[in-house]
Amino acid sequence: MKKNVLIIGAGGVAHVVAHKCAQNNRALGDIHIASRTVAKCQAIVASVLDRRSLQQPGVLQAHALDALDVQATAALIRATKARIVIQAGSSFLNMAVLSACIATGAAYIDTAIHEDPDKVCETPPWYANHEWKRREACAAAGVTAVLGIGFDPGVVNAYARLAQDAFFDRIESIDIIDTNAGSHGRWFATNFDPEINFREFTGTVWSWQDRQWTANRMFEVRREWTLPAVGTQTTYLTGHDELHSLSSLLDVPSIRFWMGFSDHYINVFTVLNKLGLLSEKPVALPGGGEVVPLQVVKAVLPDPASLAPTYQGLTCIGDKVRGTKDGQSREVFIYNVCDHAACWREVGSQAISYTAGVPAVAAALLIADGTWDVHRMANVEELPPQPLLALMDRMGLPTRIQDAQCDRPLAEALAGAAPDASNDAQAAVAAPRRKARVA
Repeated sequence: MKKNVLIIGAGGVAHVVAHKCAQNNRALGDIHIASRTVAKCQAIVASVLDRRSLQQPGVLQAHALDALDVQATAALIRATKARIVIQAGSSFLNMAVLSACIATGAAYIDTAIHEDPDKVCETPPWYANHEWKRREACAAAGVTAVLGIGFDPGVVNAYARLAQDAFFDRIESIDIIDTNAGSHGRWFATNFDPEINFREFTGTVWSWQDRQWTANRMFEVRREWTLPAVGTQTTYLTGHDELHSLSSLLDVPSIRFWMGFSDHYINVFTVLNKLGLLSEKPVALPGGGEVVPLQVVKAVLPDPASLAPTYQGLTCIGDKVRGTKDGQSREVFIYNVCDHAACWREVGSQAISYTAGVPAVAAALLIADGTWDVHRMANVEELPPQPLLALMDRMGLPTRIQDAQCDRPLAEALAGAAPDASNDAQAAVAAPRRKARVA
């Protein structure tokens, strides 16, 4: 069993990861939190202790670290005897932290795709541009690297695999829908790192349609969905991480990502973008020196973690899957609903950070007990989904299944799905059905 966890980052997601690791420290061992700003790590430690999140007495320490320094990160992994590293910091750090894990043999987990600070919305498939180039190195070192195990990407990938394994003979389309019906009460704020948030939406929108990449402009394609718990929500076709692995690893003709945006968000975003304030390129100042406009905007906006105390309402995220089963057309919605206020009461977070952080810790538990310790690099849809979803049911993110007949919990839906849809983890280990060519 792998023991001891090093958490990289000290933002909203890392805060949740630390609390959830603490709640499971009997299985995960010592917990270490590292970031450039050690005071933020210390604040997370204080929060875990104040809320009595530790399952049992144990090590909980903060460390100063520049995670872009591979040698320093490797040294900290060795010093803490960490066998699992959860990269919950900026996605700019992914490749550096992954390199440190390969050097030390520690398992690697991240929650989003790597981003190059000098590039915005690279052409598909993004994983092939960065992470997948280290597949052979991970395999040679016997390092387990689980990519993109937040909620989206992450859990929605597991939902897609589950649909393929248990509910369909053939899938024609997957529409991933991410809506937030909550309110934080601020005039304008982003729910996670503003720099990463805005970068997602300033480039071309890429979606996988009819087995090819299709380009659109941001906010060009709009669609309304009537969803459980949150009602009718307006969403827009958006490019997103999970499309890049799902399109290569599952044999599905069309996979799209839809995110909910208010008219107010779109108006503010449009003005900032047209003024050039969302540019990641340095701008010379009239009096000398230079600034990066996007970093200035980030600096003046509220810290996403500060939104948590007054956040109210629900999120609904899931996969709308269409296809055939036993020769009949079928549509299934596999989803989770999360309550902002409940997240605050439990761990001092809002639901956006909670839904990203909990799955990463579930993955750590599955690596620790051997279920997901595959000694190679894997995207979530390459791993058995049912152990993950069963764990998340117990950790605060239950899955529900909605079809034409009813809306029911995951376990109940699986019980009536098919003889081979058992909750036995070993029954789900086989690789997903794939296309003949993998990028």
